[in-house]
Amino acid sequence: MNRICSVWRKLQALVWRSGGKGGLLKLAFTYFLLIGFGFIYLYPIIYMVVSSLFSLNDLTDPAVRWIPRALYFDNFREAFITLDFLKSLGFSILTSLVPALLQTVATAVIGFGLARFPVPLKKLWLVLIVATFLIPYQVTTLPRYLMFDSYHMLESVWPTFLPALFGQGYRSAIFLLVFFSFFSSYPKSMDEAASIDGASRLQIFYRIALPAAKSAIVMSFLFSFVWYWNEVSQSALYFGQSITTLPIQLQNFTSRYEQLAEAGDGTFMRLNESISMAGILLSILPLIIMYCFLQKQFVESIERSGITGE
Repeated sequence: MNRICSVWRKLQALVWRSGGKGGLLKLAFTYFLLIGFGFIYLYPIIYMVVSSLFSLNDLTDPAVRWIPRALYFDNFREAFITLDFLKSLGFSILTSLVPALLQTVATAVIGFGLARFPVPLKKLWLVLIVATFLIPYQVTTLPRYLMFDSYHMLESVWPTFLPALFGQGYRSAIFLLVFFSFFSSYPKSMDEAASIDGASRLQIFYRIALPAAKSAIVMSFLFSFVWYWNEVSQSALYFGQSITTLPIQLQNFTSRYEQLAEAGDGTFMRLNESISMAGILLSILPLIIMYCFLQKQFVESIERSGITGE
């Protein structure tokens, strides 16, 4: 009897133990939650990849659900042509990479100035910065459009580059506040010691402030790049027909595909779900590749800054 009780206590401790790595039940519950949440986020990607490889026969066959009879890559060929992929990719990189770099540099400089210098009416400026984020962008779209139109800058990259250069880019208020918080966190005695050693303000910013805000820099650049990449409404308004990015081409995917099919030589088939999924996958493929290479820096920057994206 004592032996049975001893075995029962050991089994109970193994299942319910809360210290160390936890018991089997706790571990199983943790993995159940992780797998469940992972499936919720990965399901759209898995469905997109699988559907993009379906032929028209597999797509219309109710017996074929997840595994196609044969991998059909012509969907990507048609989506590649419809998106004008190489040209649109070049414009997407240009209109995302450059503003992201400009916005990161501008917000870092402005955040450092507000945090380390006795700026008059500093609290008022911070309130105005927050206000620029709270005001919907639809409210400022028309005034900005009229302003750039008066300067003859429409259908060019300047409506995207200039606001980013002066710290008024897409959601730049978030990054201004993040840099302000980072540069306010370390003691001013470090700046004073560097100044006594003969360092200029620029050297203090470059050698002390920026290394301390490395995670904020990574976060600002990555989020800026992704948000500029996915921006469609303002980009289509400012760029017109002269600059077409991948998201803009994807927005007009159906109409452009029908135009190419009508003017083509019969190689285009009727638009179906598989071709649409292939087009979506091609449009987000550069972001997926970028995340695969920068996922470590991305996760670390999120943990240290406390910012979440969409």
